[in-house]
Amino acid sequence: MCFNRPYGDQEQVRIRLETEAKLVLQQKVREGACELVWSAILDYENAKNPFEERSMAIRQWRDLAVVRVMADAAVIERAAALVKLGIVEWDALHVASAIVAKENVFVTTDDRLLKSLRRAGELGLLAAPPGAALAFVENWYED
Repeated sequence: MCFNRPYGDQEQVRIRLETEAKLVLQQKVREGACELVWSAILDYENAKNPFEERSMAIRQWRDLAVVRVMADAAVIERAAALVKLGIVEWDALHVASAIVAKENVFVTTDDRLLKSLRRAGELGLLAAPPGAALAFVENWYED
């Protein structure tokens, strides 16, 4: 869920808005209004974070996850299929974890990944930047 977004350049309007939406989504996780899914790939990437303080802050979210997805055969198989659709391997593992966990929304700030996922077609989940994900969670556009 874009855990590193708050550490970006907050002078940039887009980054600031995405940070705010991400923080609201995280508050909803704390309140139990939405669920966080954690994956082994998040553990792996966070372990590579060169900033220990940031890594520790991100790691705390793991405890709030209602589902933890291991990089098992189902995830690897699904990721391999996503790679064949042109999605980069690490991104494919993130998305495959979300699909296997039957997550409703996959939140990312990676424009390249979002474009690739749109090209890939129906995957069974909404891939969206934080603002659009928040709109979905809060049903902003429902009648």
